[in-house]
Amino acid sequence: MRLLKPNWVSHEGKPIFSIDIHPDGSRFATGGQSDDAGNVVIWNMGPVQDEEVEKDENVPKVLCQMDDHLACVNCVRWSHSGKFLASGGDDKLIMIWQHSKFARPSSVFGSNVVNVESWRPASTLRGHLGDVLDLAWSPQDIWLASCSVDNTIIVWNVHKFPEQVATLKGHSGLVKGVTWDPVGKYLASQSDDKTLKVWRTLDWQQETCVAEPFKECGGTTHVLRLNWSPDGHYIVSAHAMNNSGPTAQIIERDGWKATLDFVGHRKAITVVRFNPQILTKKIKKDSGKSQQYSCCAIGSKDRSLSIWLTALRRPLVVTHDLFNSSIMDISWSQNGLELMCCSIDGSVAYVNFTQEEIGHALSKQEVQTLLEKIYGKSLPLQSNLAANAASQIIESAALFNLQLQQKEKEKFNDLENKSNSSMKVNGETPFKVSQKPNTDPRDKQIETKTADGRRRITPIFLAPQPEIGFEEAPLPFTSKKIEFASSERQSSIQIEKQDRVTGPGIQSSPSQSLQSPPPGSSLGSQDCKTPSTSDPHKATDAKTPASSASTAVFQPMKALEKTPTKSEKSKSVPVPSTTTTTTPAEKSVEDKQKEYHRAKLASGLSLKRKIDDRRPGKVGRPRKADREAREAERAAISISQSISTPLAPDREIVRHVPVPSDLHLPVPTIEKASNKQILGKAGVPGSVALEVENCVGGGSHKLHKVRCVKDGNVTWEQVMTSKVNAVTGSSHVYGVSCENHSVSFFSEGGRKTLPTIVLNSNVSILKCTNYHVMAITRKGSLYVWNLQSRCAVIKNECLASIMTGSDKVEKTALTSDGIPVISLSNKKSYTFAVELGTWVLVNDREDTLHLCSNHHGCLPPGSVNMIAGPLTSLQANPDRPGHKAAGMLGSSSELKKTATLSHLESQVAVCLNLKSTSEYKFWLLTYVRYLVQEGFETQLREVCNDLLGPLYKSKKSSSWQEQVLGLNKRDVLREILPIIGSNLRWQRLYTEYHEQLESV
Repeated sequence: MRLLKPNWVSHEGKPIFSIDIHPDGSRFATGGQSDDAGNVVIWNMGPVQDEEVEKDENVPKVLCQMDDHLACVNCVRWSHSGKFLASGGDDKLIMIWQHSKFARPSSVFGSNVVNVESWRPASTLRGHLGDVLDLAWSPQDIWLASCSVDNTIIVWNVHKFPEQVATLKGHSGLVKGVTWDPVGKYLASQSDDKTLKVWRTLDWQQETCVAEPFKECGGTTHVLRLNWSPDGHYIVSAHAMNNSGPTAQIIERDGWKATLDFVGHRKAITVVRFNPQILTKKIKKDSGKSQQYSCCAIGSKDRSLSIWLTALRRPLVVTHDLFNSSIMDISWSQNGLELMCCSIDGSVAYVNFTQEEIGHALSKQEVQTLLEKIYGKSLPLQSNLAANAASQIIESAALFNLQLQQKEKEKFNDLENKSNSSMKVNGETPFKVSQKPNTDPRDKQIETKTADGRRRITPIFLAPQPEIGFEEAPLPFTSKKIEFASSERQSSIQIEKQDRVTGPGIQSSPSQSLQSPPPGSSLGSQDCKTPSTSDPHKATDAKTPASSASTAVFQPMKALEKTPTKSEKSKSVPVPSTTTTTTPAEKSVEDKQKEYHRAKLASGLSLKRKIDDRRPGKVGRPRKADREAREAERAAISISQSISTPLAPDREIVRHVPVPSDLHLPVPTIEKASNKQILGKAGVPGSVALEVENCVGGGSHKLHKVRCVKDGNVTWEQVMTSKVNAVTGSSHVYGVSCENHSVSFFSEGGRKTLPTIVLNSNVSILKCTNYHVMAITRKGSLYVWNLQSRCAVIKNECLASIMTGSDKVEKTALTSDGIPVISLSNKKSYTFAVELGTWVLVNDREDTLHLCSNHHGCLPPGSVNMIAGPLTSLQANPDRPGHKAAGMLGSSSELKKTATLSHLESQVAVCLNLKSTSEYKFWLLTYVRYLVQEGFETQLREVCNDLLGPLYKSKKSSSWQEQVLGLNKRDVLREILPIIGSNLRWQRLYTEYHEQLESV
């Protein structure tokens, strides 16, 4: 390993806030401050790598300098393809730089710098209301995420700059870091509100929030640049605290557990950056197997840099006093052997490793196979599948005609959209509209003629056209072939063998400017100790024991888990109680931004006052709490075993099933006078109302009146002998329930249609839709009547089968077909299936299958908002606690597919039971799309066979029904076949059923 600090990489003494190495390794970019604006500089990597190239005056060191930002640049990031460079700064702007193919050397105005390359802003993104602090490109460069002091994260569409995909507003403090999951499924962010949030890219909703390790942290850092490991198993956060000491928290993808951390730095950690490669090496010489692991670099405000291998307990390298101020950013080269970091003091450092020291990188194919094995299909895998599908040959003439029809349909839609532009403007008739295809934006202008004969041209907005001359990706800057030869500048820092490391493992020559403490000393102060070892740079458990090994194949962090010995347990003492001061919620964003700028200005100055770096040693959990936790765990295990294991006869547990008398549902309060609006035919409140007046007349026998009022006029009146507690009605029938357990029904004109019905208790809920009336009594009995056919649909079915005494009825509904839907407080909804004679679960907001379903990618755009029905109303605001599904989603791709299939099949079956035609068709088409996408031929054929039916009449074919919920099955099959034909993989299946359908 060698370490050096090129002094010619500088922003003229101003701070450097960010650094990033280009994917081709020939150049790197820095972002920071200049005299009066923000500064982005692209440097040649050759002079940094080789001393001979550095001395060659013909080799340029600065390739391009851009000062278009109006304020300090906080972050620069190259895209994975190397085509774009993104920069964000205090001017609230994000600039996307692209290399120009017509590059000529040019001088920078006001300086002696000559730009060898030409980089120009291809896009300028405006959306943040405050300083932009961090940027991150998603895998495959599909999205760009940016975070700001305005407490938001914006996700930009890279293919359609400056289009915004989503704006994430979950944080209540300055967001100072963002990072992407390597398979493109999650986005993680860290903020000054002392939380780390993980967002799903599926629906841009919050997956989880981690707050425990950050409760003691303060907003003392400019940035909180967290990072995701290249295998996707772990997130390593920036500034966290463990027993009043700064750490880098390790958050596991499996369940989002935070039980491990990197310790040893004396001050807050500002940046974490993983080596982009998954490495392999024989860690133990006795073992003949190579171990796979990741490499992580950590920078801190204590001016030190530590390099960790997840297969080792101690750091590989620690450099003390590397800079004069805080480390701001770290970047690895694509080959994983070079590292660069920058500081607020305006200097950068370069570290070069050999493969023997850091390990050998897996090939791209090996990494792709590993990620596919762990997570299933990812973004790069899906793009490969699309490329393979595009290269297939169409074998069927029917499928070829289908594609031609689809192209004609798309062309017709384009022409129709263009014709819409010729509509009347301000009531005036267009004078002239071009019928030719528009190639120039000015051809779309609308010319009109006023009443007095004058011509008028309506101005239109001309969007900025893409500039001609941009390259797809710049070629590597070549100065000459670079050989890694030793030089006088090479540092004498050596890496000791890991089997006998007792300290940080660093020895430095006294002649070097970077001095290290003697071997055996810690990175922190001498009185800073941990109970397990004298070396503070050891991965320790954070407040809780290490969790069990993950079920995934790849387990790089296993070396960090350790069971404490008896001597270590004896050193643990109770954690002292601390009082933390939180920022009031009423503090405005502007105040937080002012505090951020003051802290940023103050940190650039030299600290003259002494800082007490002493902190108490790591302490464990109190023994009493530990003992109580173990007892609770044993109790939970015993309960689970008692449920799953048959008990002895003398210990038999009888489950108590409540009878109708056990349920006591709330009953409407009887009022002296009440008024209820009746829904009209269109499902909106109409002008009809039922007015109730109890205790009318004098004497000992009082009557109770019900009258129907329409448009202010009384249409009919009825009197009851018992007090009225509930009324309902529709455009066809009305229902009235009384205190004496009776229910009476009346027609639209007020005529009594049925004799008075007596129930087993008072009515708790009374609803009416069309000719159907539903009643639920206080004892939990359900009744549904069809007053048009004068019959009972559901007779005295008890709710005790689906609810207990502690459950409550939160919501009820009655469909137009007389199907009741009952939602309970346990987040479950049921209906009673008359054909099956039993209760049916319709929706469960905590259903694991629903949480793990991955069908959202098969939904047509905007189709969810277009359908309406009882099932959609139940799933309007679903509860999606992502931590419950994280374990299943991350464990096996096959399990995720099975869960999705089960969920979609349940949705189709529920829609059939609810007799919801529109919802049934929607979920059936979604189910078919998923089968086509994932390749389930058996289920796909079964669906097509059921819709096609028998081709010839026979005794067996008599059971097949041609209609389903009023839909013709073969018409539905005609809509499904284009979905099958859209994937060339199923072209033979499409041809087979298309020919059979045509023959019928």
